[in-house]
This record gives sequence, structure tokens and C-alpha cells, in this order.
Amino acid sequence: MNRAPRMQPNDNVTTGARRWLVLAIVASGLLLICIDMTVLYVALPRLTRELHATNSERLWILNAYTIVVAGLLPGFGTLGDRYGHRRLLSCGLITFAAASLSAAYAPTASMLIVARAGLGVGAALMMPATLAIIRATFVDLRERALALGLWAGVASAGMATGPLIAGLLLTRFDWGAVFLINVPVVAIALVGTLYFVPRRAAPGGPPWDIAGSAQLLLALTALIYAIKEPARVHWSAWKLSGALLLAAATFIIHLRGQRRRTQPLLDLTLFRIPDFGGAFAAACLGTAGAVGLELVMSQHLQLVEQRAPLAAALVLLPLSIAGLAAAPVAGRLLHRWPAAKVACTGFTLAALCATTLALLPTALLHFELLRLLLLAGIGVGIATTVTFAATTIMNAAPPERSGMAASIEEVGFELGGALGVAVFGSIMTIVYAITLQPPAVFHAPAFIHDSLDETLRIAATLPAAEGAILRAAGAQSFTTALQAVLLGVALLWFATGMGILARGGRKPVK
Repeated sequence: MNRAPRMQPNDNVTTGARRWLVLAIVASGLLLICIDMTVLYVALPRLTRELHATNSERLWILNAYTIVVAGLLPGFGTLGDRYGHRRLLSCGLITFAAASLSAAYAPTASMLIVARAGLGVGAALMMPATLAIIRATFVDLRERALALGLWAGVASAGMATGPLIAGLLLTRFDWGAVFLINVPVVAIALVGTLYFVPRRAAPGGPPWDIAGSAQLLLALTALIYAIKEPARVHWSAWKLSGALLLAAATFIIHLRGQRRRTQPLLDLTLFRIPDFGGAFAAACLGTAGAVGLELVMSQHLQLVEQRAPLAAALVLLPLSIAGLAAAPVAGRLLHRWPAAKVACTGFTLAALCATTLALLPTALLHFELLRLLLLAGIGVGIATTVTFAATTIMNAAPPERSGMAASIEEVGFELGGALGVAVFGSIMTIVYAITLQPPAVFHAPAFIHDSLDETLRIAATLPAAEGAILRAAGAQSFTTALQAVLLGVALLWFATGMGILARGGRKPVK
């Protein structure tokens, strides 16, 4: 009796149900990456107290991860084209696990910032590989659209589920547990990658441009520093100007160097492809708004509404549930409607929900239910735009540049995350500092304007009546800051949707 040949773990084919197993494996790595973008939002108040972190250090703890990812992604994407995306995914998983252990046991805020940067290195290795492996695995365009829709749903759900996971862990464990949970997931994903993801011949690509990667990283870091500087209580115009000049000069040097290379780090000619630029804008600005919204809302739920971390995370849960459900549907709609119209619809829905959320009176009957419904609407809208971005970019790029295209898309997501924390975190801080008016008799130190955490810390040292007045003033100012952020996010999303519709194509994705 003849037996059918047995499938070996590294066969250069992906057939039957194995395609979906490969999708599940790469999606688990993506899930960790996206969870780590937002997992600290709920843990931030406790982390700040235990590490005695300043407001500036808090924002750098959040931003170190996304800045490193955005800066290294282009170079690591070309490495995937040159050496194989399966190999890059495996290396990324190992790096991510090691950095997670370092972050979990970081004794100071500075050490945690360094560990978060290490997590960014691991994420930058993994992210381009996930999309490139999906493209190579799913040859049928309709199956690929569904797979990319699920990929986008996992990305949206990961960012929105991060606070929930942190809330669950913080009910029993210290804040370091939000990083330790990565290790067993990485171990499972690594075994799955080695045994089930096929080893394909690398399509070829340029060598890693180390200097170009370093220049991008430096330019992004300087830009984010400049954005955050005005949010400091004693900010310096000289530091702001110097950071902007450094960012501009480094980026100009980078562009000139890339023009001399036969194979540049980022192939900007891809932006000549119809809808490619709009898809990049959707990835970047959609993520920026979502990250800014979650960052400020999670702080408001804990510091103003006095909710426990888990209770705060549950309020944000509709974002992930709705996003996970909507993404595959959006993937199918892209084959029926013009892609630009799908993206504009998603952005408009999210913008309307964010505006309504900002203007919704807290005293309104059934306020909690309405807030949950509005957050679900935002989740649907942003998942739709993420699906548009992923599908458009990966279908438009030629096969030999799939790693480059994936890198550009992921740069959009990570740059959006970094800008979301920097811009909307700074708006939150500036509006809070301007609107906080403590009674003059308190003679409160100037640094209470730095953050609500500082205000509450000072209020705890005052007599009960005076402390209550100061806490109420801080809560009112932070609520005003939340409203400003929500309206800013809504304006950003609406303008992005209109821009994509005005410049986008009129045909469905093929």
C-alpha cells in the first residue's frame, strides 16, 4: 500500500488548511506587537508611582517603542527581502522575548525606556515579515483580501485589547506582568514559525543600509522631542528649535544619501502607485488618532472617574470587539466599492463618533451605554481604514518588493503611534496646564501643572477640605483636556477621509 508523502515542516508550499495555520502563527506575533503599543496605558498610573517617573519620562516610556520600530522598519524590511522573511520573524520573536524580560524587571524609568527600545527592535524585525508571509501564502486575491482583513482586525484588536490585558493582570500582579505575559506567547509562536511556516527562497534585496537606518531613527527621535518640548512646564524655545533643526537636517542628509544609492532604503517610487499614498496616510493618521484617544481616555477613566485598571479597560473593550468583527467585512467590501470610498466612510464614522463622545454630557441618561456604542463605532471605522491600508499597499506592490511595501505600511502604523502619543499627549498636557486654576491660598508648586498625577499627589498632602478642592479642579481640567483631544482626533480623521476620497481611485480592489 502506497502512502502519500508526508509534509515536512519547511516545505516550500502552503496548501489546504495549512495556509490558515500560517496566518494564525504570524498573527500571534502581530498581536504581541500591537498589544505592546497600548498595554501601558492602563498600567501607567501605577508604573509612574512605583518608578517615580516624571511626565516627560512617562511619554518616553510609551514612545521609545514606536520610535524605534518606525526608524528601523525600512531597513529590516529590506533584510527580509534579502535573507528571508521567516528568518526575520524568528529573530524578531527571540529579541522581543529578551526585551520583555528586561522591561518586566526594570528598576528605574530610564532602564524601562531602554527595554522598550529593545522591544521596538524585535517588533521592527517581525512586522514586515508578517505581511510578506501572508502575501506569499495566499495566492488567490480574494483569499488574500480576507487574510489581510483578519490581519488588520488582529492589529486593531491588539491595540484595543492592550488595556484590557493590563487591567486583568494588574488585579493580581505588579506592572511588570504586562511584559512577562509576552514570553510564553513568543515561545509558542517561535515553535510554530520553525515548524509550519515554509522556508521560501528570498526574492533578493539590497544590503542593510545601517547609516540610513540610524539617520531615520535620529530624525524621528528629534522630531518627537520637539513635539513634546512645549508640553513641559519650563519648556525651552532653544531646545525646541534645536530639535527641529536636527530633525530637518538629518532627514535632508538621509534623502540625499538615498538618492545616490541604486537601491534606496525606502523606495519612494511606490507612492506613484494609485491609492498608495492614501493608504499610507490611512495607516499613519488613523493609528495616530486611535492611540491618542486610548491614551487620554484610559488616564481619564482611572484618574478622574476613579475606576480600577480592569474597569477602565472594560470601558475600552468595544473598540477591539467591533474592530475585530468589522475588519473582514471591510476586506470584502473593498472588492465591491471603490477603495477610497470605503476608507472615507470608515474615517467619517470614526470622526462622528469621536465628536459625539467629546460633546456627550456625562449627566445624560444612559451615558455609559451611549459611550460604549460610540467607542464601538470608532472601532468599526478605524478597522475599516486599517484594512484599506493593508490591502491597498500589499496588492499594489510588485512581488519582489513585498518586504519594502510592508515596511512602508508598518512605518505608517508605528509613525502614527509615535505621533499619537507625542501630539495628543502634548495637547492633553498643555490644555491641562492652561486650564488648571488651583486656589491661590494653596501656594501650590508649579509642577502640579505638569500632570494630574502630580496634582493628586499634592492634594493627598493637604487637609481633607483643601485636598478635595484641588482634586476637583484637577479633574475638571483633565476632562477639558480629554474633550480637546477627542475633537482634535475627530478633525484629523475627517480631514484624512476627505483627502483620500478627493485623490483616490474610483475602482474596487482587484
